Amino acid sequence: MITLRSAFTAAALATSSMVIAGTDAADSGKNKLEAAVAPANEKSIYDQIWGLSKLYHNKDTLIQDIDFTGRAQFDWAHIDSDAGDLDTWQARRLRAGLKVKFADKFLLHGEVDFAQQKFEDTSYRRMTDIYLSYTASDAFVFTVGKHSVKFTLDGGTSSKELITIDRSNLANNLWFTEEYAPGVSVGGKVKNWQYFLGWFTSDGNPEFGNFDAGTFMLASVGYDFAESLGCDRALLRLDYVHQQEDAGNAATRPFGNIASLNFNLQKGKFGLGTDVSAGEGYGSQGDVFGVQIMPTYNITKKWQAVLRYTHMNGDDNSIRFARYESHVLSGKGDQYDEFYAGVNYYLYGHKLKWQTGVQYATMQDKKNDGGEYDGWSVVSGIRISW
Repeated sequence: MITLRSAFTAAALATSSMVIAGTDAADSGKNKLEAAVAPANEKSIYDQIWGLSKLYHNKDTLIQDIDFTGRAQFDWAHIDSDAGDLDTWQARRLRAGLKVKFADKFLLHGEVDFAQQKFEDTSYRRMTDIYLSYTASDAFVFTVGKHSVKFTLDGGTSSKELITIDRSNLANNLWFTEEYAPGVSVGGKVKNWQYFLGWFTSDGNPEFGNFDAGTFMLASVGYDFAESLGCDRALLRLDYVHQQEDAGNAATRPFGNIASLNFNLQKGKFGLGTDVSAGEGYGSQGDVFGVQIMPTYNITKKWQAVLRYTHMNGDDNSIRFARYESHVLSGKGDQYDEFYAGVNYYLYGHKLKWQTGVQYATMQDKKNDGGEYDGWSVVSGIRISW
């Protein structure tokens, strides 16, 4: 049986070999690009390395699979703006854990998140996933424990599979950026329909939660129009969140109600993502409305171009800055516009890729209390996942 140490060694080998070895990522016609399939009698270096994450497999025993899981993401960011400049290297995400499948229908998943920001600071930060799920069928999956809360276009996409270097500022403002919350949920797919219904605590405890704050409910329903439109994918989804107002809500944004109507289309090499979202704030948080448009084009099986435009309006200077912009300016504003152009290079699908994005953003500040912004940024990074 392969140890976790071997799996971490594999990650290092992947990073060092990515510039000298390559296997084309297959153009699947969907947002998710998968690795090209090598001949049956020949595995690529990537197949061999990522194969080490399979620690155990035996379909005839009580425990069928034990897999190493995790992600390592590293960024370089540069900002040139009227509010100040930034040049930094960061360990964007560092996570590791295990998935154990047993009794055919059960999955136990635990994953640890390590402190980010600086390469030398990699101490334990929190548990992300720690849940047990039961899959009765594609139409019914029951999950209990701390797991991902997915809504909005970018918030509904794992950081492993983002096609921009980071999520849009719409998701940064309206989605719950801690992402993982203790709770219970049911979800599944029935033909072209998909649904999710969950109830979670908002307290933000780094482990399983103290349940001493408010709670929120997430309901999501979607329909894939791919067949009727002649596309590979055409998923229209409506997400709705209702949250109790509570001073202890540390893991969520202060919104009582959030709604997102998002659409994800893929036809051949062309893709389009859209999102129209709004949040009703409570306390000092004003209402926020946002629109996101994101066309993509798969230039080759490895290269992908991405454009994104984000517009947001907020009452009472209630819009936050995006991740790296907030390192330059800590204030808020009432109107935000962002233009993003990026390129992705897939060495092994989403499991090993290089992403770069150039962004121009402005923020208006009617209150004139330190939130006005006009600047350019470049963010480039490596994304590795298992």
